[in-house]
Amino acid sequence: METELETTTSSSHLDHVISSELKASEVHSEAPLLRSLDLSRRLQERGIPLPSPNLAEILVSDLCFSQHTPSLWKLLDQAMASRLVAPLQILALLTQKVVPERREQAGAYRLYLELLRRYAVALPPCGVTIPSIDKIVKSIDEALQLSRTYGVQEMDMGHAIVLFIFTVIKILVDSVLEDCGFPYARADIHRSSDTRGSASSSLLALEIVEKIIINKKAQVFLRLISINMPEQFNNLVERLQLVEAHISNITSPSTINVASNMLVTIQKALTYAIHRLEKHPQLGVLFNTRPLNSSFPNNSGDGNSSCWIPFDMFMENAMDGHHLHVVSAIEVLTELIKALQVLNQATWQETFQALWLSGLRNVQRGRDQLEGPIPDLHARLSILLAIVPLSIVPLVNNVRIRRLGLVTSLQLLGQFSALLTPHPAFVTLANEAATKAAVFISGMKGITNPIAKATGNMLHLIVEASIARNLIDTSAYFWPGYVVPSAQLPNEPHLARDSPWTAFMGGAPLTASLEKALTITPAPSVAELEKLYHIALNGSEEEGPMASRILCGASLNCGWNFQEHAVHMVVKLLSPATSLDSSEIEIENHYISHMRMLNSLLSSMASINTVHILSLYGLIPEVAAALMPICEAFGSLSPPSNHKSCLPEETSVYSVFSYAFLLLLRLWKFYRPPQEHCAPTRGAQARRELTLDYLLLLRNGRVSLKNPNAKPVYIEFFPKLRAWYFQNQACISSTLSGLSNKNPVHQVANMILNMVWTGRGSSGTANCFSNSGSSGSVNGVSPISGSGTTEESCQRPTLPAWEILEAIPFVLEAALTACAYGQLSSRDLTTGLRHIVDFLPASLAVIVTYFSAEITRGIWKPVHLNGIDWPSPAANLSSLDMEIKDILASAGIDVPCSYPRGSLPMLPLTIAALLSLTITFKLDKSADSMHGIIGHALENCASSSSWPSMPIVGALWAQKVRRWHHFIILSCTRSPFSRDKNAAAQLIKSCFTSFLGPSSLTEGSHFVSRQGASGLFGHILVDRGPYIPVAPGTLYVYSCRYFHDIHYVSEVVFRMIMKRARILADEYVRSNGMAPRVRSDSGAASLASALSRVRQSTSLGACMLVITGGPKLVRVLYEETFPTLLLLGEADCKGAMHGILSGYAVAFLLFYSGVFVWGVDEAPPAFTWVYSSKRARVFGRHMDFVAKIVEGDLKPICQPGAWKAFVKCFIGLVIRFTPTWIRVLSLETVTKLAKGLRRWNEPELSLALLEQAGPAAMSAVVEALSST
Repeated sequence: METELETTTSSSHLDHVISSELKASEVHSEAPLLRSLDLSRRLQERGIPLPSPNLAEILVSDLCFSQHTPSLWKLLDQAMASRLVAPLQILALLTQKVVPERREQAGAYRLYLELLRRYAVALPPCGVTIPSIDKIVKSIDEALQLSRTYGVQEMDMGHAIVLFIFTVIKILVDSVLEDCGFPYARADIHRSSDTRGSASSSLLALEIVEKIIINKKAQVFLRLISINMPEQFNNLVERLQLVEAHISNITSPSTINVASNMLVTIQKALTYAIHRLEKHPQLGVLFNTRPLNSSFPNNSGDGNSSCWIPFDMFMENAMDGHHLHVVSAIEVLTELIKALQVLNQATWQETFQALWLSGLRNVQRGRDQLEGPIPDLHARLSILLAIVPLSIVPLVNNVRIRRLGLVTSLQLLGQFSALLTPHPAFVTLANEAATKAAVFISGMKGITNPIAKATGNMLHLIVEASIARNLIDTSAYFWPGYVVPSAQLPNEPHLARDSPWTAFMGGAPLTASLEKALTITPAPSVAELEKLYHIALNGSEEEGPMASRILCGASLNCGWNFQEHAVHMVVKLLSPATSLDSSEIEIENHYISHMRMLNSLLSSMASINTVHILSLYGLIPEVAAALMPICEAFGSLSPPSNHKSCLPEETSVYSVFSYAFLLLLRLWKFYRPPQEHCAPTRGAQARRELTLDYLLLLRNGRVSLKNPNAKPVYIEFFPKLRAWYFQNQACISSTLSGLSNKNPVHQVANMILNMVWTGRGSSGTANCFSNSGSSGSVNGVSPISGSGTTEESCQRPTLPAWEILEAIPFVLEAALTACAYGQLSSRDLTTGLRHIVDFLPASLAVIVTYFSAEITRGIWKPVHLNGIDWPSPAANLSSLDMEIKDILASAGIDVPCSYPRGSLPMLPLTIAALLSLTITFKLDKSADSMHGIIGHALENCASSSSWPSMPIVGALWAQKVRRWHHFIILSCTRSPFSRDKNAAAQLIKSCFTSFLGPSSLTEGSHFVSRQGASGLFGHILVDRGPYIPVAPGTLYVYSCRYFHDIHYVSEVVFRMIMKRARILADEYVRSNGMAPRVRSDSGAASLASALSRVRQSTSLGACMLVITGGPKLVRVLYEETFPTLLLLGEADCKGAMHGILSGYAVAFLLFYSGVFVWGVDEAPPAFTWVYSSKRARVFGRHMDFVAKIVEGDLKPICQPGAWKAFVKCFIGLVIRFTPTWIRVLSLETVTKLAKGLRRWNEPELSLALLEQAGPAAMSAVVEALSST
């Protein structure tokens, strides 16, 4: 309080001194110029710093309006010109006092406007220290209430200047609106009953506003407001539009265009920064050139698809059944659509058309579907007819121009006849869709007898899927050529056949025959699905299971128009309405009452296709959370005393538990060996492996967004599941410890051993756990021997499943030890393991975990697969090995044969035991839950072995299931990449060659015929012939997750991009000479062509990195690969054009990689948590590194031209396409980069960077403008 009083006293004394000197100067001279010079001398002699905020307030106070004289106005003008006072402070004070009284003080208002004309955009000189700047800023702020109006916490001179210009424009426009009769804005403006106002003053005000807006510096300030305060800026635009509409009320017709001109000028100002970048001598080629391949001239739609290859990569990657997605493919695809529309500078019609064509190509590639446990053609159609339309929905809602682009893209699809031919299995559905349109048209025309059935194709299915999501309406039926009557099909008055759904909705009871018909026929609307859901939850003991099976049938797999509803209902059925506060008894009773329904539901959900579809919709976290209480409840219940094995047609607590438990474990890599759970280091995995904790974290986050009061789910809520979870991790991490006789687990383990293997002692059972070990024992487990058990010789444990699972690892150790010591035959071991799995199918998961972990420890000796003790692959191993080699060779990869003829195949005991067990399972639908576990487990075990084991696994499975031969061969082709870096590098090179063409005449001649999407993925997945040639892109998508060192992938892609850029530079130099500057039209066209090819190669490289390692590999690229290879000289080059194209190529690679995982703007929370959450840190660190090199703190070992080209190109790309990224950078980093760009004579790029850096950078922008 004392400090404020002292300040007030000091200010009053200073005001008195200034007032006296002001009067003294008037006595000395009346001429404004002389008076201002005298006043300046007097104030300096008094030690008063200039410009003086106190003098400004005194002058304005005298002018308004006690001493309103021309001489004082002239003195004020001179004082502003000679910097006795700050012009902005004077104008702010005058705005506060003069504008509200403009009608009563018309003369003062006009003089005020003249001062605005002269000084409104007069910025303080750069580098000059203003002593009283804080007081000046405070005075401006208080006069115009800037902090309160715009919410600025800390006002500085830069903010004050920008907000002053904007506020003055807004106030003048408000005054004109009042003169037009619109009391629009400021409450402090005095409103007179005379609303006619002064036409001349209003016109002068508009002229002043126009003059300010025309000023280039003011336009920068307006851009800052539009970027950082869009609501305020849009409000100003609305006011100008009102002025434009009503200016005729106060002005002559000759001046009516003033407001229109201002709006046009503002619009130009908003795009001026981009326009300047487009005129840049080098960067302009980047922004003015659209990718070469942006149209689709041929009827297959793949001739010019290179710039849209991320769509094809995304869809092929989505078909990988080995990889489950925790984020909905709908959200990911929506972000990718936005990104490619921006990056390719395409219209929405071109973007949607490219999307549809990629989806159609994806379907065509699956026409000759391999038979095996992989997603089938239904899943590919789910992407085209469900995922793609749903991803478009948020883009076209309430945006008319985008919806029109979508309609046009659909109308143009008819040109691509080669892609529209439906698979024979779906011809009927396509014809029904076309006939539906024909019937509708007939009904609209009042025709009583509809026309013959129409011939349909994939377009009709796409249109129906789009209509179902309200993307288009039924006017599509009237498009020219849409309905084509068929001469081959008979005339029918109605759609083909009577649907079983009609009987169901009519009240027919669910019978076995009706269930079968409904299961294979998709529901026609959501109403049928809702009725099924109600029956499944509340129906009888017989109807509930039927309804759940129907819901998981065709309605889920191929009911594409309403698939999202079926998916969510299935997940909802897993989570009946129970509270987390419910007691365990209540939860158990609730689940037991629905046991038959849950058994049918879970067994139906176990299919490969169903799990894959759930993954496409990103519901894996929700499914995991729903399965946990089911596992906890049924795993705690004991089976009946007569339980012998789980039969598919029977329902028991063991069967329900096993279905739920095995499905839960399929959702994350529960069997991964320890090194893949370690923190990523050089040579280790850099990708994020799913864990149960991570799935729950995602689920809880999503639920909290929908319902902040919803309770989270943690593994601690399920104590028995939690105990097994930690035991499983312990089994993976270390060997088992011995058990004492007093441990309760040993009794259960002993019962299981007695149930499976009969001992040879007098008692007829094996005493498996003793107090002391013998020479043949391991961890106190006595050797066991014998043959299969009989009903009379064993006691089956009737214990809860959790207790059985806890004992299984010790049973396995005893069994393997006995087999290793020759006390248990391999056949008996396999038979015993199968008995365990038959008794409790969930035990398969524990067997997989134990064997997977033991393989990595390497403590079990290999066994010979001689056909006597163990099954022999000799019959087809050599031929299968050659087929693998031929397939890889067709993709440009040369690897040696794994098993030369004559060598006896061997496998580690654990792999042999697991493999022998797996080939005992049947291949019917009831074993889907088993195959979902064992397929991945076998591949993991084979890749963990110290020598190639996958060909042996494939040979034995090919003997068992001959119809899976092609699928098994393709699965085996992944094995070389898990251990051979060179094979991975060859595959990456083949992908580039097949997509872009060979980089030299000697490279990849067999890829020359087709390029683009067709070259990368092929027209279809399988071509008939002696072997299965696989396109490099297809092989890469299905193999890249098996690369052990994915850091190496980043390095290979980086070097491949650099190599391609240098080759393009050589071609450019041969055509245009060495000069890097583009002066001629031919030179510009040649450079544009080279840059377009650089874009194509970097787009492919970025896609490969993203699908291989996701956000983590992109982080590796930014934080490790790029800095390391740059500082080691990998980016070095010879020649100016080499430097430019190499720098551009690296910039595009980093930028595209970032865009594909982080998006171009704000994304939904679910997408952000998985993909964009690390953008601020990774991008921030990268730009800090760039700033250090710009500042000279680091010296890259490469040509300066290459480094400068990278910096300019990368910053230009970020400014042009992803300006929101810049806001995560610190002001210090942005300032360093901007100063470095100015030193490189890049003022426009520097200013554009500062403009996008957020409100904190406003002062830096003003400073940059002051220095120009």
